[in-house]
Amino acid sequence: MVKVMIRIKNRTAYKFMLCLFLCVAVIGCKDKNPGASDGKEVKGGAKGAQRPVPVAAAVAEQKNIPIEIKTIGNIESYATVSIKARVNGELQKVHFTEGQEVSKGKLLFTIDPRPFQSVLNEASARLEKDKALFSKAEDDYRRYENLLQRGSISREQFDQVRANLSALKATIQADEAVVENAGVQLGYTSIYSPLSGRTGNLLIDQGNMIKANDDNKSLVVIEQIRPIYVGFAVPEANLYEIMNRLNRERLSITALPEGSKAVPVKGLLSFVDNSVDSKTGTIRLKGTFKNHDGRLWPGQFVNVVLTLGDRKDVVTVPSQAVQNGANGPYVFTITQDNKVEYKTVVAGRTHNGEIIIEKGVSAGEKVVTDGHLRLTPGAPVEITDGLKPGKNNIKDDTKKGIK
Repeated sequence: MVKVMIRIKNRTAYKFMLCLFLCVAVIGCKDKNPGASDGKEVKGGAKGAQRPVPVAAAVAEQKNIPIEIKTIGNIESYATVSIKARVNGELQKVHFTEGQEVSKGKLLFTIDPRPFQSVLNEASARLEKDKALFSKAEDDYRRYENLLQRGSISREQFDQVRANLSALKATIQADEAVVENAGVQLGYTSIYSPLSGRTGNLLIDQGNMIKANDDNKSLVVIEQIRPIYVGFAVPEANLYEIMNRLNRERLSITALPEGSKAVPVKGLLSFVDNSVDSKTGTIRLKGTFKNHDGRLWPGQFVNVVLTLGDRKDVVTVPSQAVQNGANGPYVFTITQDNKVEYKTVVAGRTHNGEIIIEKGVSAGEKVVTDGHLRLTPGAPVEITDGLKPGKNNIKDDTKKGIK
């Protein structure tokens, strides 16, 4: 009986010792795991051992930035003329091809001139006849005037001769007007271009009968493309600044057709509408472009940039350096000992991938442009690819000490 109790006690002690050993082993493993310690101890211990975060960086630069308004514009021809006939007749000849560029004064169409030439000939013959009668009436007037002075004829006979002379003089004036009108009508049979431009589709073919001043039918439409207009609208909030600068200087405009990789075309602001569109809250503007190379085409849509001047000596950083947080825009700057500092900023306009910093960053400071997600204030960083200034010009002394 005593032996059995001793065995039972030995088994209980064995189990107790085994449980105690397992507990000590588990506690020892937890002590070796850094994550099992108190949060403050982990944070404090990690500071010394934290590895630098790889980032890309750039240098804030002080420069002049143009003040620009960007919008979409539509190209308009400088002048548009619908060519119509001014006399009835058969379209005898077309002297151009569709889409051809024509100069001012070029012959475009010929209408059958024969009916108008015959009218002119008839009017000219009548004029010559009346001139001959007038010459005879002048001789009669002089002869009857001498006879009246000698008392050979009555006063009534002389007055009749004088009246006949005056009537023939008026008839000649009327004949001359008829001849002039017939010449004008004959001239209308040849249609010339009133401006230099590009022709569109031929709207009526050679051989057709055409009507004078037909409201429903033009012969061709000519668009003047050199120079050319670009029309666009800007918010009415910009009107004061535009007018203020326009009163002092000519404002430049650049236009770039969609999808074009060429250099933008430059022009000048030439028109500001006399009222704001109350439906859209915008004001209509136009720029004039010389368009010597013919890159701009009527009806085409273009990206328009209206330059209002420059902002002098502003601080700029690459756009990707500015992040949005709960307290607004912010950047991470890099200190001399390669640690980051969190700074809230006041951001301004964006221009060509750079953003103006109104407040919060000084020129020459290094800012993080990539790698923000792993950063916390005071974290060490390593600039992996060197500074990426974008369009910043970094002085040699700025690069010293940068890894």
